[in-house]
Amino acid sequence: MLTRVKSAVANFMGGIMAGGSGSEHGGGGGSDLPLRFPYGRPEFLGLSADEVECSADHIARPILILNTETKRLPWTTGYAEVINAGKSTHNEDQASCEVLFVKKKAGGTNSTPNKNTSTKRRSSLPNGEGLQLKENSENDGISLYYWSLFDGHAGSGAAVVASKLLHRHIVEQLQEIVEILKNSAVLPPTCLGEEPESMVANSRTLTRAASLRGGVGAPGSPNTPPTRFFTEKKIQHESLVTGAIESAFKEMDLQIERERTVYSISGGCTALVVVYMLGKLYVANAGDSRAIIIRNKEVIPMSSEFTPETERQRLQYLAFMQPHLLGNEFTHLEFPRRVQRKEVGKRMLYRDFNMTGWAYKSIEEDDLKFPLIYGEGKKARVMATIGVTRGLGDHDLKVHDSNIYIKPFLSSSPEVRVYNLLQYEHGPEDVLILATDGLWDVLLNEEVAEAVTNFLPNCDPDDPHRYTLAAQDLVMRARGVLKDRGWRISNDRLGSGDDISVYVIPLIHGNNLS
Repeated sequence: MLTRVKSAVANFMGGIMAGGSGSEHGGGGGSDLPLRFPYGRPEFLGLSADEVECSADHIARPILILNTETKRLPWTTGYAEVINAGKSTHNEDQASCEVLFVKKKAGGTNSTPNKNTSTKRRSSLPNGEGLQLKENSENDGISLYYWSLFDGHAGSGAAVVASKLLHRHIVEQLQEIVEILKNSAVLPPTCLGEEPESMVANSRTLTRAASLRGGVGAPGSPNTPPTRFFTEKKIQHESLVTGAIESAFKEMDLQIERERTVYSISGGCTALVVVYMLGKLYVANAGDSRAIIIRNKEVIPMSSEFTPETERQRLQYLAFMQPHLLGNEFTHLEFPRRVQRKEVGKRMLYRDFNMTGWAYKSIEEDDLKFPLIYGEGKKARVMATIGVTRGLGDHDLKVHDSNIYIKPFLSSSPEVRVYNLLQYEHGPEDVLILATDGLWDVLLNEEVAEAVTNFLPNCDPDDPHRYTLAAQDLVMRARGVLKDRGWRISNDRLGSGDDISVYVIPLIHGNNLS
């Protein structure tokens, strides 16, 4: 037990590092398995193998941006990234950006997705073709725009796989409901195949009308339908899209779990996804990346971080309900510090799953076990191992030197927030910022907003690449410059030594599509 506690403390201090023991966090069957997809940088950067290799310089840390002469992203989106300062061999962040078209499945709800259409859109993306895709094919389906960031840990495998496949799962989930979404004047049916109900339809009115007719269904008649003693929830179309995205995250995680026995898919990853369709932005986050909207120089948070601290009560409750998951080596209770043996019998502050405040309890032998959640801020860890509580992958992750799996405590379910672009008029400086935690670890929301709102007005308003330059500026501010005492940013603060990936997405283009 003492050895494991020492190992746990070591993991707590350093977190998960790439290149660890394959038996602890391998690719599901060892290094002999082939990769699901080869490592690389985002496809839209168009880098050669030599350029990818040169970008992995942990000393110079060059900032990668789009080749503005030949590449374009939808909505003139800006993107920039930089590798870490030596934490892992590869840049474990991944990104993808797609223009897709959702069409009803041919031959029923169980057929495979129409991959030809979406593949065509994707292949046209780097050259900027199809970027003015409008909602002008509504008789056939619905177009959507997709941006994503994945922050890998303990290897880049899961992040690479998710960057290649998650959007396909989203399209597949939307295909079942695309016909419903196209008819916004009619509420979604409770059961597929039922007659849809209009927004103003009312079952009570129909019952009253039948009653007045005095025919079939009139009160007292033998054909009166059973009385309904319940009300039926009215589900909005927005909730269907949210549910489709949530289901897609779950299916992506299940696919990684299945395929890790056939392919080497290392580690896990956080996932931050934005889907634009039918005038709304759907921002889905599982992990500690972050999205904010900057509108009229004000910050609108579009995501929450999921960490051991923010999800303490969920994790503690799971451990309380299923104590076997703790392997008899951890306690689900939280204390202000580690409990010492000499404190058994004393009354100490503690917190359980049902508490937001603190109280005193008598210390027992079981309280000497290592805490389920230990540490504060960025150093908080679940079982002294992992600092994020939602994401994809991590199916083989175990507590160091033990057989205790951590995956049961990790969730693939994202939080989805919705922003209706049609409710506001946006200017050229109103943007959506997506970034991995490498940016947010050193810059506040307000610092990012100030940087962007000061940078964009100084750019040529006719330059479609100014948002890429704005993304580059943010990465540079977070990375800083290399000095004798490491990477330093403004006010001689410590810069980010993590991988950093940033999108700057102008919202004015969403208004132009509507």
